[in-house]
Amino acid sequence: MALSSQDQLKHAVARAAVDEILPMLDRQTVVGIGTGSTANCFIDALAEYRHDFDGAVASSQATADRLKKHNIPVYDLNGVGTLPVYVDGADEINHQLHMIKGGGAALTREKIVAACAQTFICIADGSKHVDRLGGFPLPIEVIPMARSYVAREIVKLGGDPVYREGVVTDNGNQIIDIFNFMIDDPLDMEVRINSLVGVVTHGIFAVRGADILLLGREDGVARYTAS
Repeated sequence: MALSSQDQLKHAVARAAVDEILPMLDRQTVVGIGTGSTANCFIDALAEYRHDFDGAVASSQATADRLKKHNIPVYDLNGVGTLPVYVDGADEINHQLHMIKGGGAALTREKIVAACAQTFICIADGSKHVDRLGGFPLPIEVIPMARSYVAREIVKLGGDPVYREGVVTDNGNQIIDIFNFMIDDPLDMEVRINSLVGVVTHGIFAVRGADILLLGREDGVARYTAS
């Protein structure tokens, strides 16, 4: 079955990410890996080199399962500490390499693994590159009993909160998606939403944004660095 043009771009950036990290790999290296369709392409491409590094830390159970299918050892982050690199996709990313992530409900673990990484490489197709964050609904992971309270506070900030029914995160929590919520200052808004009682975390990745963006375009993969 032929790949769609978007899938072709995902495979291209995944391959580019493998090429980017190959110089970092040795038999002691543990790589951080995110969640989602583009991250899955990266895992599949990285599997060719599974004997050249130690293993990986996964940001979700789904990612851990995919790594194990490739016979790549999966480690608990608590036993690893600092990671040399973390590779993950994004739902949106701007020119400052701030992101919205969490469409797959793995945002909390993604943010934790990213915080422990020396280098964060974002891999995305060109449709994810935006001038202003917020076209993609912003996910917020909440403690279940705080869901309604957090939603009311988000309305005060100008957003339209929608409970993502039937979704339970790997941490046992719930997701609220915020629609019609354009974000002019991602750094400030990340801190403001973090301050709401009951919020575990949310999908603005600006305080710890990407260091490198590998962006799949029709004319090839473009490489950007954080300024």
